[in-house]
Order: sequence, then C-alpha cells, then structure tokens
Amino acid sequence: MEYDFKRPELEDRDLVNHYFFQAPGRSCERTFVNVFLWSRHYKVKFAVIRDALVFRDESDGYAFAYPAGEPEAVRNALEALMEYSKEKGHPFKLYNVTPEHFEQLDQWFPGRFQIEYVRDVADYVYETEKLATLAGKKLHGKRNHINKFKTLYPDWSYEHINDENVEECFQMALKWRNQNGCDDDAEKNAEMCVTLNSLRLYKELGLTGGILRVNGQIAAFSMGEPLCSDTFVVHIEKAFADIEGAYPMINQQFVQHECMDYKYVNREDDAGSEGLRKAKLSYRPAFMVEKGIVTEI
Repeated sequence: MEYDFKRPELEDRDLVNHYFFQAPGRSCERTFVNVFLWSRHYKVKFAVIRDALVFRDESDGYAFAYPAGEPEAVRNALEALMEYSKEKGHPFKLYNVTPEHFEQLDQWFPGRFQIEYVRDVADYVYETEKLATLAGKKLHGKRNHINKFKTLYPDWSYEHINDENVEECFQMALKWRNQNGCDDDAEKNAEMCVTLNSLRLYKELGLTGGILRVNGQIAAFSMGEPLCSDTFVVHIEKAFADIEGAYPMINQQFVQHECMDYKYVNREDDAGSEGLRKAKLSYRPAFMVEKGIVTEI
C-alpha cells in the first residue's frame, strides 16, 4: 500500500481549501497558509486518501494530522491509515487532534484510542469585541498601554498592507530579525522565514495585513485570514520592542480594521514560551483550542 504524499505548493491551495471547507474548525492548522508556510520548515506532506485530506509528519517516524473531509470519508481515511501504519511497521499516531475530533474518533472506534493534550500547541481564541474595545477592569492595563502609546506617538497611523508598502514591511522584518537574535535560534529563524514568505506571497496566499506607523516609519505589522465562518486567525505579528506599546496597539488596530466581521479571533499558540504565554493569557482568552496526540490503547 503506497500513497503519493507531496509537499504543499501554491497550486494546491484550492484543493486543500476544498477539504478544509468540508470540515471547518477553529484550529489554526486548518488553513492552507499555515500548512504551506510551515511545511518549508517541518517535514509535512499531504495526500488525498479515500476522498479525505491527510497530512503526514515525517520528522519522527510517521504521524498523521486528523483527516479533513466529509465524515464518512474521514472514517475511511482513518481505517486506511491504520492499515498503512501497520504495514509500514509504525504505531498508529495522530497529532493536532481537537476534542471534537477525538469525540468523533471514539464514536467510530469506542475505547480503542487515547489522547494526550499538549498545552504548548493550544490556540488562544478571544472575543473580537473585547480585543477591539479592551473594555472591563481585567483589561485596564492594556488600555493604559494604548493610551500611553498615543501620548508618546501622537502622529501614529494605521494602513493596510498593499503592493506599495509591502517591501517596507519586508525591510522592517529583516531589521527585527537582526535585533532579536534569530540567526542563533533555530525556532526563531524558522518563524522569521515564515514571516518573510508571508510578506513575499501575501497576495497569492490571500492574506490580509495591517501596518502601524510611528513618525512615518513602520513600527509593527500583522497578518491573518478568515479561519471559519465566525473566526479570524492572526498568523503574524511583529513590532519593535523599543517602541513602547507597539504590540498592544497593532493588536487592537488590526482587530478594529480587519476582524470585526467575525465573532472570534484566534491568535495561535504560545509554543511553550513562558513570556508569550503570560502575554496571551493577559488578554483573557474566551477559550482555548486544545490539541493532542492520539495513540492506540
């Protein structure tokens, strides 16, 4: 039994989106942008198996993302993957499995599998209105940061990323990379490669971007896309740390200008970073999108 797994390319966008549309969810991995950009770093390939979309991570043996497609196709694909894993001599393993996915799996194969949730890859999902207004006592500190930014930089401005300013963003990202030691940190370097490719291919990938300027220069930018009918996902956010309040300001401005048609904003995971976790929790997420590893009992 062989399947033709391949690395996702730009021409696969419509195919991948077709299957994601059949099985919508709020996990940030369920977008073509995410799988395309990160497959350049991680050894992830895809195939269509029994009319369901399957991603395979080859970095540590064989592990599969939960298939995307119509329910019957997903069940058929899971059965095929179990057989495939047995034939290859690898234990059957699924990653990035949400509670909804596991519930479906357990209905089809009761008591056969177990899941271990991985805190570092859980997505933070916020109510759009709260990110836009920062209303309430719990977000008082965020409002203070915004107000201080506006006092320090009264000539600030916000604009959409377009063909005229995207090169400026690219140059700002390169400067950010030099300031943050990305060349000495493999994960930071990979993230920066994703950021630069996001800018280089923003139109081809269908990304929406926003820029925060201070004194006419780019101080921060953010990029994202619709994830499902009620959720927008923010993939990229970069700001200069020496511009006080730039991060909370681009966060709020991007939401106000680009996300108000959606009930929720997914700001992805914290990758196990203690500082990032503290920052994301401080915005008071409405809920987390849990994801875990599934193995046979």
